[in-house]
Amino acid sequence: MQRYHDCPQILRDFLTYHETIKGQSSLTIQEYYLDLRMFLRFMKLMRSDMPIHSRLDEIDIKNIDIAFIRDITTSDIFEFLSYLANDRTPNPDSTVPDYGISPASRARKLSALKSFYKYLTVRTKQLTENPVADLEYPKLRKSLPKYLTLEQSAALLQAVSGPNEKRDYAILMLFLNCGIRRSELVGLNLTDVYDDRIRVIGKGNKERFVYFGTSCRKAIDAYLPERHKKVLSDNRALFGSRDNNRISVTAVHRLVKKAFLQAGLDASQFSTHKLRHTAATMMLSGGVDVKTVQEVLGHENLNTTQIYTHIENTELKIAAEANPLSKLDFTEDE
Repeated sequence: MQRYHDCPQILRDFLTYHETIKGQSSLTIQEYYLDLRMFLRFMKLMRSDMPIHSRLDEIDIKNIDIAFIRDITTSDIFEFLSYLANDRTPNPDSTVPDYGISPASRARKLSALKSFYKYLTVRTKQLTENPVADLEYPKLRKSLPKYLTLEQSAALLQAVSGPNEKRDYAILMLFLNCGIRRSELVGLNLTDVYDDRIRVIGKGNKERFVYFGTSCRKAIDAYLPERHKKVLSDNRALFGSRDNNRISVTAVHRLVKKAFLQAGLDASQFSTHKLRHTAATMMLSGGVDVKTVQEVLGHENLNTTQIYTHIENTELKIAAEANPLSKLDFTEDE
């Protein structure tokens, strides 16, 4: 926890608990750290004589203790949420900065607060009152996920080229066939590949098996001889980088963007995560039930998966057109 040296001990203990006991991912721990550090800095700002527009990143919070946190009220937390909605800017150095962050970002920060106070009240019993227990999350605008059509997916795969063509093609095939997350692909080892499936370590270090088809198997088989010629710093890794390390999340992002551009697709509209959306959409349109898709994607909550059920079902459309009543028209010409 040396990387969290600018935090008070009580926050470091919370992060350690979620990392070692709860087994949460490093990404989740990092998000908790950033969100709660901002919250504590804001609270200290509110209790000091510093100007309200002082930069939060300049506020020292290392001396904050449980007594300080015990004095934080629900009204204080409303002040923080109001600051996020109206005054917080992602880029304060911009010439004309935008003020207020999105409901989704505010919801993430409130989720971090709820976890923090649950730890203090339920897990360690350092507090008896939980000021965020009954706070509701910001209302989020529900939008349908963007995904590639079958034709766009084919164009993406056909456009792959370059010195790492076999590797990149295998990566895209895994995304489009298995719907795995970018972090899950980066974490794949050679021993995680079986004849017809891969072993994936998902969020919360939960393990699952995801099956793939013949074309995906062929793509992996075509890449493996190339992989076996390389010796990586972490030689367990399935995918390596040009500097002989395990491939990074950033490198995967770049190669996917490059493939979109090569296929003539708008790289600003699509991303690695959109390939996951595409896999889910294709499964559902192919007749796979939503519960099975939930297991494939590693979603903890079925509601997360059900967002994909917006897709048009061709068979249902055909059935509607087959109904004789659909052809009747009793309107009169004027």
